[in-house]
Amino acid sequence: MEEFLKNTKRIVVKIGSHLLEKNRDIDSDFIEDLSCQLKYLQEKGIETLLVSSGAVLAGIKKLGLKTKPRTVTEKQAVASVGQAYLMQIYDKIFSKKSLIIGQVLLTIEGLQERRRYILAQNTLNKLLEMNVIPVINENDTVAVEEIVFGDNDFLAAHVSVLVNADILIILSTAGGLYTKDPSEKDAQLISELIDIDYALKFAGSSKSKFGTGGMRSKLEAAKIATSHSIPVIIAPKEKGIVTRILSGEKVGTFIHPEIKKRSRKKSWIQTLSAAKGILKVDRGAEKAIKEGKSLLPAGIKDIEGIFSKNDVVAIQNEEGKIIGKGIVNYSYRELKKIKGLKSKEIEKILKKKFTEAIHRDNMVVFR
Repeated sequence: MEEFLKNTKRIVVKIGSHLLEKNRDIDSDFIEDLSCQLKYLQEKGIETLLVSSGAVLAGIKKLGLKTKPRTVTEKQAVASVGQAYLMQIYDKIFSKKSLIIGQVLLTIEGLQERRRYILAQNTLNKLLEMNVIPVINENDTVAVEEIVFGDNDFLAAHVSVLVNADILIILSTAGGLYTKDPSEKDAQLISELIDIDYALKFAGSSKSKFGTGGMRSKLEAAKIATSHSIPVIIAPKEKGIVTRILSGEKVGTFIHPEIKKRSRKKSWIQTLSAAKGILKVDRGAEKAIKEGKSLLPAGIKDIEGIFSKNDVVAIQNEEGKIIGKGIVNYSYRELKKIKGLKSKEIEKILKKKFTEAIHRDNMVVFR
């Protein structure tokens, strides 16, 4: 753990809505303590991005509601009020420490488009360059059930990849990963985890061997970050917790990152991009791309969907299984003309230099 922390310069801290609540209101003491920690880190040259839930919770408090909103429309309306109220609280408390915050609202729909993904990346980097602390949340006021992240753990993981963070800290009511439900007396904290896939076998959607209901989403989110060599720490809501972690104190669960770093472009292709069409390939092409080679038009048997050059498409084998995704170099019209053809034939038909259907650098193959 120490080796990952010693050179830390940029961190993402995820704060769940449950952590922001105290005595049926927003826990201003927790935010106050957080501001002290982030001021200390800023003076040490460490940049912080906050992924903060709590818009709906804040809206409930501001509006004086007795029950939680049930429909998507109610949630969006309450979140609209709550976002303003929550940011007001953050700004008021952080300003006492001369910290400037910037609100950033994201949706998965927005990040599915490569151009908007890059714009979000550039905006976050510019805010950090200006010594501003981004406070990021899902844009609940425009999101609908089909396109929401569903859990800010995933949003935090994608943000950590987006900004190339050195570590992701997920603050949790459970305070870490346990061998069983933490409420049981013989539950033991797992201080370190190397194999997330093994843990996921036991982590159900509700109470499980590895903790409470939200723990599965935290593990799945952690897998996104760790696959990009970003370590993840699931930690409790305690005083000075972030600075204590960065000073080397062992708290919560440390999840080891993978050594081999995946490119951010390939991460976007695999986890966020929406396929506009399908390329059906033969067994020879399937074997080639699984060996790390590019997909050539000669190996394409059929095409489905309407897509343009530089769109993302899915790759399907002869058995009908989706085996990968990638950024295509031809439109669907061009590919229909040249599928199954060799390079010289392609150049005659298209009157331009032959290129791969999908270059290996722009392709993710599913194992």
